[in-house]
Amino acid sequence: MTAVSEIVLPITFESLGLAAPILEAIKAAGYTEPTPVQARAVPEAIKGRDLLVSSQTGSGKTAAFMLPALQKLTQQHEKPGRGPRILVLTPTRELAVQVTKAADTYGRNLRVKTLSVVGGMPYPLQNRMLKNGVDILVATPGRMLDQMNSGRIDLSRLQFLVLDEADRMLDMGFKDDLEAILAKVPKTRQTMLFSATIEPGIVRLASSFLRDPLRIAVDTAQTRHVNISQRLHFADDMGHKNRMLDNILKGTDLHQAIVFTSTKRSADQLAQTLHIAGHSAAAMHGDMNQGARNRTLQALRRGGLKVLVATDVAARGIDVQGISHVINYDLPTQAEDYVHRIGRTGRAGRSGTAISFANVRDHHMVRSIERFTTQKIEVAVILGLEPKMRPFLKPAPRGTKPGGGKSYARPAQRGAHRSAARTSPYPR
Repeated sequence: MTAVSEIVLPITFESLGLAAPILEAIKAAGYTEPTPVQARAVPEAIKGRDLLVSSQTGSGKTAAFMLPALQKLTQQHEKPGRGPRILVLTPTRELAVQVTKAADTYGRNLRVKTLSVVGGMPYPLQNRMLKNGVDILVATPGRMLDQMNSGRIDLSRLQFLVLDEADRMLDMGFKDDLEAILAKVPKTRQTMLFSATIEPGIVRLASSFLRDPLRIAVDTAQTRHVNISQRLHFADDMGHKNRMLDNILKGTDLHQAIVFTSTKRSADQLAQTLHIAGHSAAAMHGDMNQGARNRTLQALRRGGLKVLVATDVAARGIDVQGISHVINYDLPTQAEDYVHRIGRTGRAGRSGTAISFANVRDHHMVRSIERFTTQKIEVAVILGLEPKMRPFLKPAPRGTKPGGGKSYARPAQRGAHRSAARTSPYPR
């Protein structure tokens, strides 16, 4: 495996060597300069190199593989058959939808057929679409393998394979499915593997299915989110947490927010509670059918929904420019999931805010996140909602005024929380 040497970044998309129809589509989409991962990956992929790329969500990685894939379609004659020429495997349905949208956007001037094959979509509809032929196929591993085993997908003319967010696919238990799929793709295909982190499992996967890949590292999980303001609020109990959430959601600086919970049930319950309290909120999790998830995402993208309460199903694959805040109502169980969650805001160079709630039991998780990101998360309080408990924190200096960014002092009035609880719209 070779590593990429120092590269002088191209200034424009024209310098990447892309065909005119693709450049016109990029311009129509409003993009003027390639991101670092696009600048490094696209020229090498156009040369035909296999690539192993570590890049964080929000860095422009989808275009980094879709642009050279489309370029390949313009350079080579189409082989006979109805099977895909480009295959992109993704861990979630939401990410598959995002990739499919990117293929349609950048390939708008090319005569190509794009199709997504994911769980939750009715088989008869997928079967009819596959029968009509496809050039670009975006799929989740489980449904892809089902369709392959049914004989509905022919991979004989496949030229370009992408494993997007391969680390997440391994975490979700798709290792056997991936190996079964990769065993049936042509040996002559070009392969790109994208992962937020390059763990031993990813290295083994890459060594098995990539040919002398070029290693490119851009915006890795440990990269500081310089455009995302991160802070931590300590919660005494559930009622205290709910009052802080209500205060944050009413803030004038909040445009749209994703609130992450640890379970599907708590996502449903919290979304309903927020809705009753007057917030425009809805839930999204893995138990919802694809149609309901699509409708919820469309409402979020169109601005009709202000608060999305979600499990980690939304931590990857959701690209909504209006997300100004990410709130970890429950901390994730894995430190790397924290990075993916907060990556839903501050995208494409915009600024964002990431807020996490923690209690005394979350001591080790907070420390794990800080070690993984190599960043200290600033502790903050909300005026009038200061925590009574100060787990694993040094006491505030005497005379510290409440409301400051690092004030850990107890409120002057001991009954403040009990008084607030009586007026809170949320159940304790």
